[in-house]
Amino acid sequence: MTFGSDVALLALRATVGAIFAAHGLQKAFGWWGGIGWEGWRGAIGGMGLRPILFWTAISVLAELAGIALILGLLVPLAAAGLVAQGIVIIKKVHWAKGFWNAKGGIEFPLALLGGTFAVQVLGPGSWSLDAILPVGFLYVPAVSWIILGLAVAGGLVAAFLPPPAPTPA
Repeated sequence: MTFGSDVALLALRATVGAIFAAHGLQKAFGWWGGIGWEGWRGAIGGMGLRPILFWTAISVLAELAGIALILGLLVPLAAAGLVAQGIVIIKKVHWAKGFWNAKGGIEFPLALLGGTFAVQVLGPGSWSLDAILPVGFLYVPAVSWIILGLAVAGGLVAAFLPPPAPTPA
């Protein structure tokens, strides 16, 4: 990598990672005006995802992986989880609202998804913890593409799960 590529990847990782991490902290702890764990459990239930506790935990952990993305730590795993989260967010929350962010559409989460996908495919660059840790096996093309494929498949499954059937009264 070149100096410029490393700087660009650090900037992309830090920006996308910080946005996802901040949203995860809002969901987990209610920080910065967020809805907190109980509020997010209710939102997950409202999206029709079952079991609620499982999907609540998965979504919060995925967004908190933004911290790992910032640090350049286990980037293929962190970014893949964020790609999956991006797919679910776009379909379950923003799709019906159209494209533009001003109306709650897919514009902003699509940009995050694109940035996260780029980091997953390109790697974290030299200015990352992965560059100094023995995690090179995660960057073997077959391994990193399998990780990404599983994340995309998981995101699509979650995004297109039909809502549960109403329980008889």
